[in-house]
Amino acid sequence: MAQHLALHSIRTMAVRMLLRPTTTNLTIQRKAGGNVTASAPPRSIRTEADLPEVTLPTILYKMIFKGYYNRMHELQLYEKQLYGSMYKVKAGSVVTVSLSSVQFLEELLRKDEKFPCRGDMTAWTEYRKIKDLGYGPFTEEGEKWYKLRSVLNKRMLHPKDAMKYENVVNEVVTDFMKRICHLRKMSSTGDLVPDMSNELYRFSLEGISRILFETRIGCLEDEIPAETQNFINSIAQMFTYILPVSVLPKWTWNFLPFWQRYVAGWDGIFRFACKLIDRKMEDIQMRLDAGQDTAGEYLSYLLSNTNLSKKDVYGSIAELLLAGVDTTSNTMMWALYLLSRHPKTQDTLYQEVTSVVNGDKIPTTEEINSMPYLKAVIKETLRMYPVVPINGRLLSGSDVVIGGLFFPKKTSFSINHYAISQDETIFPEPRIFKPERWLRDGRERPNPFGSIPFGFGVRGCAGRRIAELEMHLALARIIKLFEVKLDPSIGEVKALYRTVLVADRPVNFHFLERKDAST
Repeated sequence: MAQHLALHSIRTMAVRMLLRPTTTNLTIQRKAGGNVTASAPPRSIRTEADLPEVTLPTILYKMIFKGYYNRMHELQLYEKQLYGSMYKVKAGSVVTVSLSSVQFLEELLRKDEKFPCRGDMTAWTEYRKIKDLGYGPFTEEGEKWYKLRSVLNKRMLHPKDAMKYENVVNEVVTDFMKRICHLRKMSSTGDLVPDMSNELYRFSLEGISRILFETRIGCLEDEIPAETQNFINSIAQMFTYILPVSVLPKWTWNFLPFWQRYVAGWDGIFRFACKLIDRKMEDIQMRLDAGQDTAGEYLSYLLSNTNLSKKDVYGSIAELLLAGVDTTSNTMMWALYLLSRHPKTQDTLYQEVTSVVNGDKIPTTEEINSMPYLKAVIKETLRMYPVVPINGRLLSGSDVVIGGLFFPKKTSFSINHYAISQDETIFPEPRIFKPERWLRDGRERPNPFGSIPFGFGVRGCAGRRIAELEMHLALARIIKLFEVKLDPSIGEVKALYRTVLVADRPVNFHFLERKDAST
């Protein structure tokens, strides 16, 4: 399936942050006399030179010969044992400082700049330059990024804004539940849904498209419309070829086929997105000409009530769309897997949902806010399977001291979220699924920096509240209607690193209708 090609090939961005950052770890300053010097630490403070060093050949050896290429999250744990919670990765003259401690992470992020820089996005930005397309929240940097995010955050990032999409999301969830029922009936046992990752991908893409484009694109229909399928195929193609494009030198792009196929994938993504945006613009203009109100949802807001150019809207919507699919679909899959492996936890969740939502009533956001255990289940799932297990920061504004070590500006950091979320000093019994650790019931709660799946500060995920809304509403409805059991033939499911953590095999679930359930 095209969806699985996309998941299978999303590898490169975090790997590049680790191995190929675009800036060195020295700050170059020009004095009045014209001499160029590197900033120097106070003599009493240790520096990067005091850190354990891992070289590029060592990393490549572990990836290729020890099988860590698709298990980069597990490599974090292995290297933390070998080198400690802070070490440096050296590739030629380029150095990246790797952090695997919640204390070091908190120090770093609390010193975040006004315009934080995530890392290298050359493969994405080069396409936009060639095609003269606008940048979005992932590809834009500096003050332009800050102004763009200020606009995009409205009607999305605040919890009260996300609540406005309750009916929209529930509409998609209802159709998803109908599809689950259809697939159950089609199975030989009458209750089996095969390849749940694929179904959740379709649900997530339909949901984020409904919000961003204010229209349905047919992902939950028995037969996906050809135009939508081409769009899905384009996403898969772009992610398939981003790996060779990112790793190979730029001069090879004109000689090898990877760049052209990568560009073709992006062409399909923008062609689909731009067509739907243009259609909405025509609708808004018709309403204006007729003297009608143009107030609407997210896309209407961007087109009618902001100073964003058409070009900026194209770029932003395309990037938000890509970010909004894998986050929701993969987390939902892991949540169902964990609940199926822990029947008592699933029953506790069921008791909470049914105590709040009576009969065949559809859960509301207000009712979701009365379900702390539901939220804890999602939060614990994200701890065990963080959406992005490794991230990056490039501090460009000033020198910093982290963990008692001096780092000049332009130092590149990689943040090992998976290793941090598995730290038993922060999370006792870290490999055990315990939603209770997140409850506000008087117990000591973990350091909040121990699990930050949506990022931190102004560079945090713009669609966080939307993703949480989708996951909470969908999971509450599923658990209310069905007892979810893993197909015994599947066995233990392990995580593979594809920038996001995905299942290493198709996962089938039995959805057993509860006796008091009503569809």
